[in-house]
Amino acid sequence: MISVDPIRAEVVARYLLGVTEEMSAALMRTAFSPNIKERGDCSTAVFDHLGNVVALPQRVPIHLGSMVGVVQAVLERFPRQEIRPGDMFLANDPYNGGGSHLPDINVISPVFIEGEIVAYVACIAHHADVGGMVPGSEAAVCQSIFQEGLRIPPVRIVSAGQVNRDVFDILMLNSRTPDERAGDLRAQIAANTVGQRSVQTLFERYGVAQTQAIMAAYLDFTERRFAAAIAKVPPGRYEACEYLDGVEEGEKAAIRLVLTVGEGKLGFDFAGSAPQLAAARNIPLRALVATVYTVVKSLLDPDVPANSGYFRTMDISAPAGSVVGPVSPAAVGARSISCAVLGDAIAAALSQAMPERALAGCGPHQLIVLAGTDPRTGGYYVNYETIAGAMGARAYQPGVDAVRVHASGSSNLPVEALEHAYPFLIERYALRRGSGGAGRHRGGQGVVRDYRALGDDTVLSLSSERQNVPAAGMAGGADGALGEFILNPGTSGERRLPPAAAEIRLRRNDVLRVCTPGAGGYGTLA
Repeated sequence: MISVDPIRAEVVARYLLGVTEEMSAALMRTAFSPNIKERGDCSTAVFDHLGNVVALPQRVPIHLGSMVGVVQAVLERFPRQEIRPGDMFLANDPYNGGGSHLPDINVISPVFIEGEIVAYVACIAHHADVGGMVPGSEAAVCQSIFQEGLRIPPVRIVSAGQVNRDVFDILMLNSRTPDERAGDLRAQIAANTVGQRSVQTLFERYGVAQTQAIMAAYLDFTERRFAAAIAKVPPGRYEACEYLDGVEEGEKAAIRLVLTVGEGKLGFDFAGSAPQLAAARNIPLRALVATVYTVVKSLLDPDVPANSGYFRTMDISAPAGSVVGPVSPAAVGARSISCAVLGDAIAAALSQAMPERALAGCGPHQLIVLAGTDPRTGGYYVNYETIAGAMGARAYQPGVDAVRVHASGSSNLPVEALEHAYPFLIERYALRRGSGGAGRHRGGQGVVRDYRALGDDTVLSLSSERQNVPAAGMAGGADGALGEFILNPGTSGERRLPPAAAEIRLRRNDVLRVCTPGAGGYGTLA
């Protein structure tokens, strides 16, 4: 049994978190697409030799779940004895060891010391187009995963330090924007190279046995810390229900949750949730666990390290074939918007157990994908964007305006970067005044953003939630305003667009207005 010095353990833990930040900086600074280099739609992680997440920066929470199990998925296809120094592996399929939807591409790399694997590093990046029936490879109207893009199980993308051209070329051929994909994928490879080097330095400093013992001890510490936070929650059974939009206008799909609080343990049972949809609103396993882990962490102990230690304190079950447990070939592309609604169900159950920390319903981001030929260059572009919604009011303070909620974490694309990269003029970008639900504490306000098309062949795809079922107020607070998409607002041709659609054609000078949902208020007005 190796004795672990607590001060050294903290130094090592902070070092590893620094490694993930260094990897993220390398990835974002070398990426080609605005979605990664400007919006930061990417994450990085360090794992121990068993595949447990040891360090993960607080960047895009839904990627937390996408990292869980990736090492095990690689080892199921590639025995350790077949993995060599300089190898890297790639995967994106949520049903076969990838992320939580196809645009999220994982790259996983072993770290070797004297011929033995001692750890792993990985990065995940959202690629703006990986094929499929619509530009951007994500639309709520997709009915199966086969419509959403190229599916990749764990494969070797780098072999002994050399890029596998066969795999690389298949990925490029299936994207509408291959130059961007090549730049972004090479940025991921570079980020992992940075991570491997830094982790090797740590192992060389303290030795393999000592470093691995410290990693294990840090996970154990994290588990004990979070179990202590759970122990402060009154034991019991708490129920909540939220609703996703269904396939047809006006339909709803229930997310039902029974939360059981025990001694140092939380149980999440989603039995009774609606059957999986013939739409891309379904929430696959990795997105489900990421949302649970994130919401529980934010309400119980926001500063606990994001690693596998605190994951051990939670048991999560969801019926196979449901909206929170879909089976192939269910479409899952728009899962991050659905996860905002899922997050509200989790928060509602926890709010019953902890009314002093209660959180009202939140307004999720809205997704648009604009694509076409850029008249300035003649090249084809795909602008994948999500626009922030709003956080619900708390029992003790107003909600937060214009912010990502629950599992979402990337940024709005800055106006200057958008207009530089794509043929659009942003004519309005403001808070959506009055969209937050009234109450003793007002709900957060959403965003209004107007896009004027400067090209002749623009196509638009839309995905959303909370355009039919509002974010609920709590303890007498009012609901938040519904989101909406409006074409040519304030003109004779004004019309409301559907909450989910694929490839709507825009003419030059058409204006798209995106209004993201407001959040629920808390408490009655005095």
